[in-house]
Amino acid sequence: MEKYSQYRDRGSGIAPFFPIPTKPSGLYLPFHIFLFLFRIPILLTVTLSYFIVLQWLPIGSLGKKASLWLILGTPGIWWIDLQIDGVKRGSLARYHQTRLPQPGTIIASSLTSPIDALYLAAIFDPIFTASYPSTRLVHQISLFQALLRAFAEPQLEPPTNTNLCNLETLIRKHPHRAVVVFPECTTTNGRGILPFSPSLLTSPPRTKIFPISLRYSPADITTPVPGSYVTFLWNLLSQPTHCIRVRIAEVVYNNGQTAASAPRPNSPNGYNSNFLDTLQDDISSSSETLLGSEEGDGITLSERRVLDKIAEALARLGRVKRVGLGVKEKLDFVQAWSRQRRR
Repeated sequence: MEKYSQYRDRGSGIAPFFPIPTKPSGLYLPFHIFLFLFRIPILLTVTLSYFIVLQWLPIGSLGKKASLWLILGTPGIWWIDLQIDGVKRGSLARYHQTRLPQPGTIIASSLTSPIDALYLAAIFDPIFTASYPSTRLVHQISLFQALLRAFAEPQLEPPTNTNLCNLETLIRKHPHRAVVVFPECTTTNGRGILPFSPSLLTSPPRTKIFPISLRYSPADITTPVPGSYVTFLWNLLSQPTHCIRVRIAEVVYNNGQTAASAPRPNSPNGYNSNFLDTLQDDISSSSETLLGSEEGDGITLSERRVLDKIAEALARLGRVKRVGLGVKEKLDFVQAWSRQRRR
């Protein structure tokens, strides 16, 4: 892996784009082959039935969620380890309205696998969006498109003629649904948090933002490399069970716009800032490298603090670190990886 050393984070050495190696089957290989061959026709049947027929029928939110759970259950995704910041195990019912995403709220989710979107749809029935590092606007997408984006190459710019809007407009348009944002803009292997898109900064100041981290055991069902359909299906269907580790952080509000628009008080000597203010700005600006460079100059200090708070929450929940590698570096990595695989 020496040739890929430039795709490791300089500070931590984390490589967020490398695929997670699968544990050798050994003597269990015949059993894993049997599970794969037994499950794949069932998975294809229930998946195609939902996306071609059931999602268009008036079966209600409960019926759709049941269908999605059937898709999740086919490969053995039964174990869900859920923890919520500030809530003790067994006492979730008392905090349901305040600690879990509700209609009219925003979910800022990690992105490592197509299972992310499937699980969020089965639990919250949200609106999905696609974010880009070069713009604050988002593109509303379907659940099926969200699944496919987990296998697609990352994009610095939205495609031509894409219908973009901000989160405030999307929430007003769908007041009875939560909105999912994947601020990292592309998938990783779950070992680091990438720089964020500024799309979360268009959310209304009073709208709740829930950082949600999703991690998997075994971790080889992540899809950091585009086009890994066969590997993903084998890792998903050949294992007896999978566990999803779900962590939900405390609510974050987008108070960056409010703080940015407030006038800064003058110092007694008549200047708008003093040495301590400048020093604080210099210290806080160290996180600028962890934001999308295309939009970094347009992000104020207060807005940067909002994104930092959400990113730090996702890193803490996932027990990982933030890295300075973003969409541009992943595009370079994918090209280098593809060239090496063709040799």
